[in-house]
Amino acid sequence: MRTYIRDKTKGGCYFLTVNVYDRQSNLLSAHINELRQAFKKTKRTQTFEIDACVVLPDHFHIIITLPHQSDDYSKIISAIKGNFSRLISKTDREVISSSRAKKRERGLWQRRFWEHKIRDDKDYKQHIDYIHYNPVKHGYVSRPTDWAYSTIHKFISDGVYPIDWGSNKIESNIFLDYD
Repeated sequence: MRTYIRDKTKGGCYFLTVNVYDRQSNLLSAHINELRQAFKKTKRTQTFEIDACVVLPDHFHIIITLPHQSDDYSKIISAIKGNFSRLISKTDREVISSSRAKKRERGLWQRRFWEHKIRDDKDYKQHIDYIHYNPVKHGYVSRPTDWAYSTIHKFISDGVYPIDWGSNKIESNIFLDYD
């Protein structure tokens, strides 16, 4: 059996994808306030910076930067998932297997998540762009700025992106395909 070993670079910058268990649900967008609370609570107990984020109905992408002494992004993701799970009531679509029940886990999240260590400035920019264009890629909106649950609005107000960024992109394959 091949064992997956996650990157453990102290002070690293990571692009992470976290999926709900039921990929057909709108769990995250339906409970966006609870997810925001889960992020805030996690930020109070864990030290990390959120560089960019987008929340879609069934998954979220985030780029985080860890402090120089830390390499434990798994603990951050676990805290976000746990904090969110404690904030919402059991759903009728929630499946709790005997394995999950034994570990006292809810049936809301996929157990694993996907991580990519950001290698350089070009890689960082590509992943930031990917995050902000993701709602268009999935067909939720025609322009990135039309999606409410994205840091694109902060990037525009900070002058990083022009107000119409991504609006004239006709090919959804211009960004890396991660999900």
